[in-house]
Order: sequence, then C-alpha cells, then structure tokens
Amino acid sequence: MKAKFTLIIFLVLFVCRALGQTKADDIIGTWLTGGKEPAKIQIYKSGNKYYGKIVWLKYPEKNGLPRMDANNPDKSKHSQQILGLVILRDFRFDEDEWDGGKIYDPESGKTYSCIISLKDNNTLKVRGYVGISLLGRTEIWMR
Repeated sequence: MKAKFTLIIFLVLFVCRALGQTKADDIIGTWLTGGKEPAKIQIYKSGNKYYGKIVWLKYPEKNGLPRMDANNPDKSKHSQQILGLVILRDFRFDEDEWDGGKIYDPESGKTYSCIISLKDNNTLKVRGYVGISLLGRTEIWMR
C-alpha cells in the first residue's frame, strides 16, 4: 500500500512538472515594453532561432517624420526607420530560457548580449548585459 501511494505521488509530481515546462515557441507573440516610450515587439521564429522586431511605437514620429535609427553607430543605417527594426537576433532556446542572442537599443545605438525568460505566460524578462549577466539591466515585457 505504501509503495502504491509513493508511486502515485511520484506520478503526480512528474505530470505537474511536465505540464509546467517552458516550450521553445512559448516566446512567440507580441510583447509590450515598459518605460516612457513603450513599443510592441513581435517575436518570431526563423529556422531554429528567435528574432524580434518593433511593430508599434507609442511615438512613431519625431518632428512630424517617422523616427529613424539616428543613434546607430553604422551611419549607413541612420535612414532606417525604427518601426519594423529587428532588435532581437539569434536567440536559441535552452531548457527554460532563450540565450545566445543580442538585443539592440535604438535609443542609445548600442547592442548587448541578452537572456530572455518567461516569468509566466504573459510576462517576459529581458536581460541585456555587457560581459556577464550580472552587469546588466532587466526589463519586463507584457503580452
């Protein structure tokens, strides 16, 4: 009887863990960033990697013109519009997070290493960093 009870407990815990696991494509969708100038980022899969592009801006214009990537260190990209800009590149899913990718910040023109994880189905933790992840900043994006 005790063995049956132990087996049942083990199976319940195993099923609960399996149901709670993050799946690679759980990140796909549109996410709202925070801050004073929010944007919506559409995360999509291409091949076996994940990318994200800006699909909406709270302030899409500056001085009556579309906002451009004026802070990009590559001067040839200064005429590129922010709307439609790919800011997340080359992420791979690894157990419970997406890593190995880069995030571009059009406000500063800087690119950072990045780790992305799901806090829950509607909350994304995006951590950009230089060198090691301890030296970085985390943003929360909402679905």
